[in-house]
Amino acid sequence: MDLKAIGEDLGLEESEFLEIVELFLETADIDIDRLKQAIISGDRQTLTEAAHSLKGSAGNLGFTEIYRLSKEIEAAVRENTLDSLGPVMEAIEAFKVGIQKALETRTT
Repeated sequence: MDLKAIGEDLGLEESEFLEIVELFLETADIDIDRLKQAIISGDRQTLTEAAHSLKGSAGNLGFTEIYRLSKEIEAAVRENTLDSLGPVMEAIEAFKVGIQKALETRTT
């Protein structure tokens, strides 16, 4: 993942974008934890809120796969198909790890 290119596409300096990505990862961790707990408890409201939060921040930063997957969660809530969310959550976490690794590469 080329964070420098994504930041340039957004019109941001690399250092500025990397700082924003760090903040995204912190909030994404919170949203992902909320999603996991909401899936376990069947809390549709929290699922919707956390997915919407994650979708917005990912979309604003050009992380299109997390954006798309967050939309899938919102759709699953509407369609009452929460049992299909395991692979979606795994994919979100994998993309988050990819972003983290790319960030670590840029900051070391």
